[in-house]
Amino acid sequence: MPIVKYPRATEPLWHEWDRRAQKCGLRHTVFAVNGDQYTGEWLDNLKHGKGTQVWKRTGAIYSGDWKFGKRDGYGSYSIPDPITKEYKKVYTGWWKNDKKWGYGATVYPGGERYEGEWSSGLRSGWGRMYYRDGSIYEGQWLVDRPDGQGMLRLPNENRYEGGWKDGKKHGPGKFFYLDKGQLFEGIWAADIPKCGILIDFGRDEAPAPTQYPIPKV
Repeated sequence: MPIVKYPRATEPLWHEWDRRAQKCGLRHTVFAVNGDQYTGEWLDNLKHGKGTQVWKRTGAIYSGDWKFGKRDGYGSYSIPDPITKEYKKVYTGWWKNDKKWGYGATVYPGGERYEGEWSSGLRSGWGRMYYRDGSIYEGQWLVDRPDGQGMLRLPNENRYEGGWKDGKKHGPGKFFYLDKGQLFEGIWAADIPKCGILIDFGRDEAPAPTQYPIPKV
């Protein structure tokens, strides 16, 4: 008796329809139930590629790269001004796994600015911070605080150069009192100088030098 070969059963037709319906590669605009809006590229029903997300509740906008549903790559995050309603960029730079990661610049609500490296959404690595009072810190960061080697320049041009830990002066360092023409070189612990040497430094050019020079030892 001859053997009859039947054709292999094909997958259900609805599988093919489902694949065709999935957003993949093309640009689409999709509204979430809560009113959030995304316009951009997709892969397997996930935001992937270039796209722009608008959050309805806050009005915030992210425009840039996405990877499997999360901000990943280069992009900018902006929020509307509560009074003028004009959009202001809060962060521009690199992202990873939906967090600031890599090099980027951010502007804080009070006008302070940071530009430098990030890790898991926190300032980590090298960076420069511009504070509201005019001070500038430039150096190493760890978990959102100065940590390592760095320089803090005050509004009156006095500055500290040396070690930091947990956001405080710690370890060997130098403090230049340029307004008085003096230099203190010593050891700090938790922002407190523990021991060191104070000498005259640029006293002739100082705007407010001490009345008498420091005697040489």
